[in-house]
Amino acid sequence: MKFTIYGSGCAKCTQLTANAEEAAKAKGLEYEIEKITDANAIIDAGIMRTPALAIDDEIVIEGKVAKPEEIAQLLA
Repeated sequence: MKFTIYGSGCAKCTQLTANAEEAAKAKGLEYEIEKITDANAIIDAGIMRTPALAIDDEIVIEGKVAKPEEIAQLLA
């Protein structure tokens, strides 16, 4: 499973990363994390508000820091 975090690297982005990791660990899933901080790459991905989270290249959260429980519900 691959998590992609889109954002500038701010505190909200860091928190979203930690919450995604916590959700994956709670479900016992193996994962990798990619962080996209380049503004052009974020725009190219169609993201209008950061932070954003994509799971396996599908954008599932945009413009907020989701709680670990919310992210866990999105995981297969």
